[in-house]
Amino acid sequence: MIHTVKVIAGGFALLLVCILVSRLIGGVNQPPTLARAVLIFIPLWFVGAGVNMWFGVTRAGYSVKEELPFFFIVFLIPSAVAFLLYWRYSRAI
Repeated sequence: MIHTVKVIAGGFALLLVCILVSRLIGGVNQPPTLARAVLIFIPLWFVGAGVNMWFGVTRAGYSVKEELPFFFIVFLIPSAVAFLLYWRYSRAI
């Protein structure tokens, strides 16, 4: 359980990095740039959550069936926040 929370926190850290990089590239408070950064985060985080699942299966000895619910939890929580940010930034255009 603690590992899952750490990985979700890592997802939020990646989201923050995406937003900060977009601000450096596109300027502060530019809604289109921030919305694009959030959209870039989602596939990056899908890969990150998949790598976490792969480690759980290959290194920790869990089966895919056991790891799949945790993959969805780990992926969906930061992605849902990212989607809400995308919705907010895309409406500000």
